[in-house]
Parts: sequence; C-alpha cells; structure tokens
Amino acid sequence: MLYGRVGCHLCEEAREVVGAVCADQGVGWTEVDVDSDPSGALAAQYGDYVPVVTVDGVQQGFWWVDGARLARALSRRRATG
Repeated sequence: MLYGRVGCHLCEEAREVVGAVCADQGVGWTEVDVDSDPSGALAAQYGDYVPVVTVDGVQQGFWWVDGARLARALSRRRATG
C-alpha cells in the first residue's frame, strides 16, 4: 500500500519504485490519496510523512522508498503465505 497525495514529487518517485518492485515480485499494489479520506484520519496519520509504504499494515518506509527493503518485505510475505 502506498499512501500519498496529488502533487507530491516524492510520491511520484515512490510510485515508480513501488510499481517496479511489485512487478518484479509479481504482486499488485494499491495507492491511497490521504487527502481523499473524508474523515481526515489518513491525512492526520500520514500527511507529514507521505509517501508512506506499508506491507500487510507494517510500515516499510516514508519520504523515500527503499526498493530493496520493500522487495525483502514482499519476499517474506510470500514465504509466509
């Protein structure tokens, strides 16, 4: 899961990294615009840190996405089921 926002240059870079890593791993991914949440909860939680990447709800990074770390997290996920 990639939490981001429109107009965020770091989010654009993160999309490229997440997309490439997920394609290599053969898994899908989802992006959520934190500003589109009507309750404001996502913007409150992630707003200062976007882009934020999570795998199965566990945060893997923010501001800058480490492709190698994401690949390891996805590999562990696939190994455990």
